[in-house]
This record gives sequence, C-alpha cells and structure tokens, in this order.
Amino acid sequence: MKRTIVVGAGAIGLACAYALRQRGRDVLVIDKGLPGEGASKGNAGWITPSISAPIPAPGLTWTSLKWMLRSDSPLYIAPTAAPRLARWLWRFWRYCNRQDFLRGLTLMAELNSTTLKAFDALEADGVKFELHRQGLLFVFMGEQYLQNTLHEFDYYQRYGYVVPSPISGRELRQLEPGLSEEIHGGFLVKEEYHIRPETLTTGYVQRLEELGVEVRTGVEVRGAVVSGDRVTGVETSAGNMTADEVLVAAGAWSGQVLEPFGRSLPVQAGKGYSITVNGGAAPQLTRPLYLGEARIGVTPFDGDAVRFAGTMELSGINTYFDARRVRGIRKGIDRYLSAKIDPGIGTEWVGMRPLTPDGLPMLGLVPGFRNVYLATGHAMLGITLAPVTGNVMADAMTGNSAPDSLAPFDPGRFNW
Repeated sequence: MKRTIVVGAGAIGLACAYALRQRGRDVLVIDKGLPGEGASKGNAGWITPSISAPIPAPGLTWTSLKWMLRSDSPLYIAPTAAPRLARWLWRFWRYCNRQDFLRGLTLMAELNSTTLKAFDALEADGVKFELHRQGLLFVFMGEQYLQNTLHEFDYYQRYGYVVPSPISGRELRQLEPGLSEEIHGGFLVKEEYHIRPETLTTGYVQRLEELGVEVRTGVEVRGAVVSGDRVTGVETSAGNMTADEVLVAAGAWSGQVLEPFGRSLPVQAGKGYSITVNGGAAPQLTRPLYLGEARIGVTPFDGDAVRFAGTMELSGINTYFDARRVRGIRKGIDRYLSAKIDPGIGTEWVGMRPLTPDGLPMLGLVPGFRNVYLATGHAMLGITLAPVTGNVMADAMTGNSAPDSLAPFDPGRFNW
C-alpha cells in the first residue's frame, strides 16, 4: 500500500486525504497548526458553483488602482506591500482581459460541474457537517448592477443553471423581512448550498480518524529527502517521515512548504475578513445573502449565528489584522439590513486565501518531481471546491484518470 503524506489540514488537504484513503492509500496528514484553523475557519461557507469566475477580470486593472487608495474598499492593495508584490501583480494584471477571463470561467465551471453532487455524497458517506440547501439570495441597491450581475448567469445555462428571475425589493422583503427598505431588487439562485466551514473540517478529521488516517498537528516541514526526481521522505520538526508520494495542500503557505524542496511558488495571499454574530444580536435570516454593490456575503448558521464576510486584501503572506477592513464590512452592511449591527458585537477574523496570477487553482505534479503534488490556489472557492479537488487529485495520483485531465491547472504553467 502506497504511503502518502498530505501537508495541510485545511479543507483542501483534508478533502484530498479523505479521497486518497477511499482509494486505498495509507495517508498521513501533517500541519504546523490545528486542522481548519487557516482560511477554512472564518469564511462564508458558500457552496456556489455559479460564482466561480476567476478573480482577474476585464477592467479590474483600473478598478483596483482606484480601490487601492481606500483601505475599506472591496479590493485593497497595501501600498507598502506593492513593491514586493510587483512581479506577481504584473502577472495578475496580464490576465485581466476578456479572452483569459472567459477561458478561466469555462474551466472553473467544468471543474465545478459535480460540486453539489460531491457534497451530497460526502454527507451520505458519513462525514458530519452543517449543510443547508436554501439557495443564495442576491440583493442590490440599484438596477444597473443587478442587471449586470444577472447577465453573467446567461453563461451558466450550458451547465444546467436556469437564469434567475428578477425580484422586486418588496418581494425580497417578504422573503427576508430583515432586509432594509433601501433594497431595490435582486434574484434567488435556488441551486446553491451553504455550510458552516468549521464543521466541515471537524467532520473530515473525525471521519479520517475512523478510517485509520492519522492527523498530526504542530508539525512543520523543514526539508525533503530527494533522490533524483523523486522524494522519499519529508524532514519535519517531529523528525523524518518516509513517503511514497507527497501532496502539498497548505493554502497560501504552500510556497513556504515547497521552499525546502527547492521550488518557489507564484501564489499570493488574498486576505479575507469576517464578523460572526451570535444569539439575539444576530439578524434573523433564512438563507445566505450576497450584498451586491458592497460585495459582502452574509451567512446564517444553526444556533442563531450569522457571519458577514468580504474584502480582498493583497498585502503579502501574513495574518496581520487590519481593523480598517472590518470597519469597511460593518459600514457596507448597514444599508442592506433593517437592524443595525452594534460596532462592538461579533467575533472578528482574518484568513489568507491562496491566489494564483490567472485565478485558477494549481492541481497536479510539482515541476521537476514525479511524486510531489500540489493542490492550492483556490482563492475564495476553497470550501466550494474541496470535495471535487479531493476527487480529481486522488484520481490523478492513483491513475484513475487520464494524465492530461488536469492539464489546464498544471502547476508548471507559470514556468516557475
């Protein structure tokens, strides 16, 4: 039985470990932190194949230049970090064109084609997590942004989606009485799911342990035992560990993990922030909301909890908490909800989402190695794509899929 070491115990790493174990691999998961404590912990928890477009988009170059001057904007590039990020930003902006955007949109839609079924299967397989199937409600202050966003759904018809029908502000408030009178209109995407992401990682760990997979925390990768184009082991803070293959799925930290392997990685951190409000202070909502112009996600969970998540901050690989970003979220939600959220209420969080220059994940072999694999770069779709990523990576690693099945996501496409 082949032994696989998975580096990273977030949603992606755990999903890969689970799928590999299902296919007969002897799997060990290691992480320098606790399972699910990175980007998996405080995000909105949306399962949204319909919102899977790559981040670099036509027109984003000029928009981002304007936004980077505002610390509370939806996309913020820290001026002090810009010189360090210059090469990566140059690559990123080169993909902000219609041709690359449409190609990326097609590839992500195809990768997402089995996402909802994969979550259904995960639940049926006995992985315990909080899962809801109420859809996703888009709400807007103005007609123009509503129509622009609605038009994007024309593209998804080829993947089985029905273009949603516009809903008036009055009808929206009947669906969700907690919405403010300022809401102009919106639409409901009925197919989408949402989960509480912390329960997914906890459920994965519990099921993996039942299947005989060890998940070791507090283990930092310090080196690799290399023989030609193969790795035979990993040097860690807990000693040397032998392996027939290694899968690096450490999110934004994946570049640091691969440095001892002699490889750099063109992945940057897109920091996201959230506020989770519990109990009586939380607004009463029945389904997730996308606050259109503010680009903020609002997610209700069991136990009268609501999470507000948003922003994209490019400031390098760090977990520094910028309070201005959270104030931007609080300011953004005020106009959309009838009840205001007290500025002192809620648990605030920051996490790093791994971004590639073209907005597509990196899935496949690490250049120069025959048995070192990479699964990162999922941006804001780490939860959405976790089970699917686990399946496609496990199929590729066990020979159950064609060698070129992941070619569009080849980690070597950036010549790094």
